[in-house]
Amino acid sequence: MEFQKKRKIEAVVMEKGDSPVRRWEDLDINILVTILLSFDLFQLIYAIPQVCRAWRLACCDPLLWKTLDLSVLQSNFIRLPMKPYVYVNSASQEKLTGLLNICLNLSRGNIQTLIFHPNLYLNDNQLTFAAERCPQLKCLVMPSWNKIKKRTMCRTIHIWKDLESLTMPSINNPARVIEEIGRSCQKISELKVMGPCDMLFASALASFLPNLEVLSVRCTVLSKPALAIILEELKKLKVLNISHCIITEDPEDPPLEPMNILTELDESILEKASRLDKFLTCMSDSCIMCQRTLKDEGFIRWYKYEEDLWKVDEVKSLAV
Repeated sequence: MEFQKKRKIEAVVMEKGDSPVRRWEDLDINILVTILLSFDLFQLIYAIPQVCRAWRLACCDPLLWKTLDLSVLQSNFIRLPMKPYVYVNSASQEKLTGLLNICLNLSRGNIQTLIFHPNLYLNDNQLTFAAERCPQLKCLVMPSWNKIKKRTMCRTIHIWKDLESLTMPSINNPARVIEEIGRSCQKISELKVMGPCDMLFASALASFLPNLEVLSVRCTVLSKPALAIILEELKKLKVLNISHCIITEDPEDPPLEPMNILTELDESILEKASRLDKFLTCMSDSCIMCQRTLKDEGFIRWYKYEEDLWKVDEVKSLAV
């Protein structure tokens, strides 16, 4: 009896032109977006949007695009002995351009955190495109600028007025770029430098980023005079991470002379650092990371070690 009653109800529904089976595209978009959060980037951009119009619309939801993490991607490159020190083949460049185009179109300008791998080498056009499509960016993790001209970097930084946190490489003659960061990014408070911090770099930070609150220069070469500038001139600094650094006595050791490396920080440095909320250091002979920094002569080659080790930072706010 119940079976016959059910068949009659279904017949009435079908006569009205409705299907008793709900379609996936009719699923509430908020529920669908919650489900899509569990998919990886490549499923989200290549598979899901092809299902139907409703699913493609859901793929554009701002909740899915707060962070664009491309740290799983690396360029197909060859290291060179001179500038730009890397050669990236055209197929690799085209693949990255295509991927950026899809991601940045789907994100509709909602990306707030953008992460690149140290071995993912953007060119000027790719970076400019990313900057124009991510005007609300607050956090940029871009450890390699080998193929980026300084004028391009300055133009893109000018777009990111809401930038609060930046991970960058060490660069020669940094004043122009650091000045642009200080001028355009009034909200910036966190900086992570993946590379040597010499006197020029420290002086540029003191001159143009006096409001920094968190600074990390871990696993690199840092001279005692440069460290003194950072501690004396960055008055608002709260957290400084110099873990696993090679601390040298002199600002610049002669290229053919061995570095005069300190085995411990002296009282003058410790006194200057006493005002900080956190001063993170590690200068231990038994520390694996300290050993690696020393072996790599202060320019640590992250590709030789554990995958994603480059992301780690003792400063939690700077950890990717």
